[in-house]
Amino acid sequence: MAQQSGLDFAELLRRLRVQAGLTQEELAEAARLSPRSVSDLERGVHRSAHKNTAELLADALGLAEPMRALFVAAARGHGPAAPIAAAAALEMEPGAATATATRTLPRASVSFTGRSQEVARLLEALTPEAARGAVLGIHAIDGMAGIGKTTLAVHAAHILAESFPDGQFFLPLHAHTPGQRPVDPADALTSLLLTAGLGAQQIPPGLEARAARWRDHVAGKRILLLLDDAAGHEQVRPLLPGTVGSLVLITSRRRLAALEDAAQISLDTLSPDDAATLLARLAARPSLGSGDRALAEITRLCGYLPLAIGMLASQLRNHPARTAADLAGELAAARDRLALMYAENLSVGAAFDLSYADLNPGQQRMFRRIGLIPGPSLDVYAAAALDGSALATARRRLDELYDQHLIAEPAPGRYELHDLIREHARALAAADEAESDEATGRLLDYYLHAALAAGRHFSPWATAYRRPPPSPPPSDAPDLSGIARAADWLEAERANLDAATDHAAGHQRPTHAVAIAAAMSGFLSARGYLVQSGEFQRRALAAAHQAGDRLGEAGALAALGQLQQTVSDYPAAAASLAEAVAMFGDIGDVSGQAYALNDLGFVQVLTGDYRAAEASHRQALEIAHLGGNRSLETMALANLGLVKTLTGDHSTAAAYLQRALALSHDLDNVLQQAFIFNGLGVVQQETGDYEAATASQQQSLALFRDMGHLMGQAYVLNDMGLVHQETGNYASAAENHEQALAWFSELGNRLGQAEALNRLGELAMRTSASGQSRELHTQALGIAREVSSAFEEARALEGIGRSYLHNGDRDQAAEHLLQAVAIYERLGVPGARRVQQTVKDEGLSSEEPP
Repeated sequence: MAQQSGLDFAELLRRLRVQAGLTQEELAEAARLSPRSVSDLERGVHRSAHKNTAELLADALGLAEPMRALFVAAARGHGPAAPIAAAAALEMEPGAATATATRTLPRASVSFTGRSQEVARLLEALTPEAARGAVLGIHAIDGMAGIGKTTLAVHAAHILAESFPDGQFFLPLHAHTPGQRPVDPADALTSLLLTAGLGAQQIPPGLEARAARWRDHVAGKRILLLLDDAAGHEQVRPLLPGTVGSLVLITSRRRLAALEDAAQISLDTLSPDDAATLLARLAARPSLGSGDRALAEITRLCGYLPLAIGMLASQLRNHPARTAADLAGELAAARDRLALMYAENLSVGAAFDLSYADLNPGQQRMFRRIGLIPGPSLDVYAAAALDGSALATARRRLDELYDQHLIAEPAPGRYELHDLIREHARALAAADEAESDEATGRLLDYYLHAALAAGRHFSPWATAYRRPPPSPPPSDAPDLSGIARAADWLEAERANLDAATDHAAGHQRPTHAVAIAAAMSGFLSARGYLVQSGEFQRRALAAAHQAGDRLGEAGALAALGQLQQTVSDYPAAAASLAEAVAMFGDIGDVSGQAYALNDLGFVQVLTGDYRAAEASHRQALEIAHLGGNRSLETMALANLGLVKTLTGDHSTAAAYLQRALALSHDLDNVLQQAFIFNGLGVVQQETGDYEAATASQQQSLALFRDMGHLMGQAYVLNDMGLVHQETGNYASAAENHEQALAWFSELGNRLGQAEALNRLGELAMRTSASGQSRELHTQALGIAREVSSAFEEARALEGIGRSYLHNGDRDQAAEHLLQAVAIYERLGVPGARRVQQTVKDEGLSSEEPP
């Protein structure tokens, strides 16, 4: 409020009449005075008025305390400085809020629920004993609109009131009162001084003088001051007492970080249980309990926000015919939930509107655009893309929105919106469809380029890397050149990328949906997010097919085949990969064809068709060599090494793997190196070089760990366990196999489970636990037959036969061992000779098994 020292009562009366929109005649009629009396006062004919006249004029002008008292004092001319001081205190522009302090606290809510930790913190910090040791006790309670700041502050103030016998003051500061601007600090001080008992003539002009007068008045006293709905630290700071023993509670939608001495309490939404309890209490329906499903659904759809819960409870309380289930269904079906959250002339949306109005145009634009994110969260890079602004600008605006509780920061650098605030932001953004489409397009472009940069470490063969992206790269993007950073980024953005592909597929951006899904495929499989990976690939496949994108469709088929192989659905994997091979061939993408052939060959390995597998890998190797594709050549060589290992040609296997390892080092392909070291370790173990095998597996394990590749770690641990078995370290072997089994089970890899169970069965046999061995192998046998893994089936049958042989049951031993021999022979693997030798040595029947 500006002060004008020359203002007299005549001018003051004229200004107040004009602000009220009244003529002299209308004011006179409302005050039951003659028009001449009003005119004489405004012209200064009478420089003061009788008390009764002043009171009638104050009532006609609608003046509330303490403005009414100041007006009456000015009208009566109490002291030479009184008219000027009163006029300065009352001179307000239209729309300014009236400062109205009271010596009584607002009524405490009888339905106060939850907030036990916050209440305990306030009571502990605000006890007189704590206050005596501090110069000043200031506690700022902040939070989003409708979170219950005032309710908590009033609740705590009532509990503490008796400890402050010199007075409890409540002053609304109106930062978010519709139609009003925040209370001016000078007006607030005038109101506090009048409420404290000072006369108008004792109140000096000017903010600093009034602040000093207030501090002097409360010096040495023990008061509790509750300042409600503060706009910022500038509004609050002049109102603070300055001596020991005074306690101040402040509520604000802003984080008052500039109040250095203030302890901050930031309120979150209620817990689901507390929210349901609050709704049940406010609805006043004895038949409803806090465990009612409909109540739980209503509070969830309210985002556990107390203001929204209170308004919906009011609807239930005032509409007895409605049931909680009816209201829950209406909320769930609503396209605009905020429109349903109202009570009389109050609404959640209106409360959010007031917070939005506090923002400057740049902050408002950022807020609207953040509401467009398809996923649950965003970082500063995504915000910059949405806003079309520089990174520093985006970071500053995010911080500003955070300070005003319009966004939350649940983890460093990651931001979220409350569900209802997101709806509010989206509704605002919908007013400009073109702006929204452009902002969303920029966000999808950013996600695409960043996903491609990060996913390259896990699936460099994806089709997305063999054609240019549909848009230029963003101006700002994180550094994802290292595999650890790439993995961290993909993990943090996983849900957002999932939502982005879904949004792209449904909004005529199929290229984005296909490319993001392809870039994510390797990472999702490595981390075991197999269900999510399946959703990605099926969505991408449908989008590519609908758009007529043959390359994208072939790539999605190949990625889907890889996933189906991972979950041991080998018939489906073979079908998807064969279709991908054919489709790549039709469109002339030989590299894609070779990659799909490699994956198809691996499926053939797992199902025991080693001849077909070798043919597929050799064809892939030939294509890679002719096309100069060294990454593809590395993969084909490594897979040929696997085939040769399984068929007992260890020298050839080692040669293939060494060539592949050299190429992977040249290409700096860490993922391929990890797989190749694992393959080399198996060859070295099977040829008895246990020291080299241990070194290779440890290198492989370290690389997989650095990538967070759980599936790779599980396979390496299982293979290391066998090395420990053969070197007599049974404790370490058991630990490795059991950890591998746990991860395979967690990741849904049925074949891996069979492999680990067979290894544990072999370990049990080494320790003469034949019964346990047979049980483990029997579990493995069931899984192997379920997934059509002939090799693990034969291994399980061999283990069961040896356990029977150990127990002297020669008939059962012969039956199972001979079945194992038959499968090994069909596969053409060395296990046939090993089991045949056992049958011969033990003199078991050599008849064909039934």
